[in-house]
Amino acid sequence: MTSDNDAANHPAPADSHGVDASTETSRGWDHIGAIIVDATLQRRQNYHETVKPRVDALIAAWPDAATTSGFRRHLATGKLSEVIDWPSPGRLAQVEDITRVFEGQGIETVVELRGALGDPARRSVLREALAAVRHVSPKTLDYIDTLSGVSAGGAGDERGLGR
Repeated sequence: MTSDNDAANHPAPADSHGVDASTETSRGWDHIGAIIVDATLQRRQNYHETVKPRVDALIAAWPDAATTSGFRRHLATGKLSEVIDWPSPGRLAQVEDITRVFEGQGIETVVELRGALGDPARRSVLREALAAVRHVSPKTLDYIDTLSGVSAGGAGDERGLGR
């Protein structure tokens, strides 16, 4: 793993955000754990080199973490760092915090997450709760929309830029 200041962590020049815009509309997961991990790791990381391989590893190792309760059971083992090859305690704590928000909001599946984000009243409460998590910016909130399928490409300049 490299430090946040390492030039290797800067996005590739595909676009100003290090994402190939032609594939952005297809980015999304039908796996709560994948959404949480992707949204957490994307800050200051190259998606294709750093984030996607780790999310793919998570899905392969923990397919039943597609639900919040399934993801929570795996988090309780303390093995997330090994599964996604990520030693940073800050990002791992952020994963825990986002998971707690989903639990508190009664969000178990990606369909339920989409439903909450699609309902203006629930959306506001959910986004406020997520925004209280350290390093979850408005751009990260928009990225969660994209990952859950609420706004396929609709986050525009916001995609993948929680800073």
